[in-house]
Amino acid sequence: MTQLTPFKTAAPGPERRAPHLTRRQKAAIVVRFLLSEGAPLTLSGLPDDLQAALTQQLGRMRVIDRKTLADVIAEFADELEQIGLSFPRGLLGALSELDGKISDQTAARLRREAGVRQLGDPWDRIRALDVAQIQDLIDREATEVAAVVLSKLDTPKAAELLGTLPGDRARLLTFAISQTEAVTPDAVYRIGLSLATQLDDTPEKAFGLSPERRIGAILNLSPAATRDALLDGLAQDDSAFADQVRKVIFTFPDIPQRVAPIDVPGILRSVDQPILLTALRFSTDLDGPNQAAAAHLLENISKRMADGLRDEMAELPPVRQKPGEEAQNAVIATIRRLEDAGEITLLASEEEEES
Repeated sequence: MTQLTPFKTAAPGPERRAPHLTRRQKAAIVVRFLLSEGAPLTLSGLPDDLQAALTQQLGRMRVIDRKTLADVIAEFADELEQIGLSFPRGLLGALSELDGKISDQTAARLRREAGVRQLGDPWDRIRALDVAQIQDLIDREATEVAAVVLSKLDTPKAAELLGTLPGDRARLLTFAISQTEAVTPDAVYRIGLSLATQLDDTPEKAFGLSPERRIGAILNLSPAATRDALLDGLAQDDSAFADQVRKVIFTFPDIPQRVAPIDVPGILRSVDQPILLTALRFSTDLDGPNQAAAAHLLENISKRMADGLRDEMAELPPVRQKPGEEAQNAVIATIRRLEDAGEITLLASEEEEES
């Protein structure tokens, strides 16, 4: 019977170092070796001064022997094995690591307090803005800067932005674009960085929605009498603001103008049957827009399903105003939820189309 002997751990050999080389020279050797082996190597994350120093060092190196190469690579491997955990350098790196893990408000406050700007290409941030935000940004800038911004946008967004500008301003911008051929990449980057800095300096807003949308969302789910009384009072105090609020209000009578026929079956499937029957029965018993909204919902589903709902509605007693309006509001809340989830798209109201 063969006796198995345990493996003996080899005694650690002498530490291999290349003492005649500086750390910068060793780094250049490691980078050159990795590149020669076809390893995917990205150095753009290093600070600019380190990228420049490494590039200059690579340019100064000539030839090294195999033993020196082996010693440097072994030393590099030993140092890698000794690393247990590495942390990002400075607040800028920490913010990058925690992107999406901490709130936007906290990240913005830390950047402002430390004078640190947001990471990444500043033009990516500018291109992500909507047209109204970009227009507000370039309205404060010289024509030459605005022309650079327009040139850096995606073509569809640039065309949309150009269409929102007054004729004289648009003509000046298009002419200024013809003068941007000699602009250097560094100048374009500095312009983008300056504009992104303005975005960082914009004061935080406590509310994500505009005042008219916040009030409109509340009035959407308010009883009709309360909504009408508040709008009448608001119109006396500020008629322009009252008109803005009216444009964003979406109530049950608005369904025929705002809900596409193709979306109706999905909406009705998402509403609890008792609530749907109450809302339809209440609306059918009313005159005018409420009745038209109920008809719009029933006419855009299958005949069998519509007939079944009508039969069940006929068995219900007349619905009082409070539970009827609550059921209507529940249908509207379901429509808003489906819109927020991207499952349906509401049509533009007549007021929005006119504006």
